[in-house]
Amino acid sequence: MVTIRPLSSNDCMQTLTTLLHLSYASLAAQGWNFTAVDQSVDMTRERLAGAQGFVAERDGRFVGTVAVRGPKPASEAYIADPPPPLYTTAGTAILSQLAVHPDCRGQGIGERLMDAAEAWACEQGFARLALDTAEPAVALRRRYERRGYATVGGVQWQGKTYGSVLMCKPLLAA
Repeated sequence: MVTIRPLSSNDCMQTLTTLLHLSYASLAAQGWNFTAVDQSVDMTRERLAGAQGFVAERDGRFVGTVAVRGPKPASEAYIADPPPPLYTTAGTAILSQLAVHPDCRGQGIGERLMDAAEAWACEQGFARLALDTAEPAVALRRRYERRGYATVGGVQWQGKTYGSVLMCKPLLAA
């Protein structure tokens, strides 16, 4: 059985980082250098700073994760770049680092993680949830569209081999 729970300060960041690497390897194989493909443990910590992380566990093992946070200050870098205006807009939560272990895909874990992130954002009073993904990652974009996300813009992150689409979903008040 898979349990979704909030990330805790006792959770091992190395284990979480390894999960991200494994989960994003298939995207790297397509030539898309997502940050999570090879980010360091310190980068995992940095990307989770100020965020609510969730993990999916099966038999004590991480099999999925996602992070969600409020808007970034315009002066705070988003990895290496200034954040796009959408990510600094009041009332906007930002979803990142959605990952499911390759051996556990197709079991609804990603959907459950998204449910947890969206519920958290609603509980915190956010009006919308935003994310970005690789423009050529059509399957990922379609998954988000099925959940009610719409493309609202684009961004070219520094050093990335692809352009990204910005997607946003209105949230209903809890």
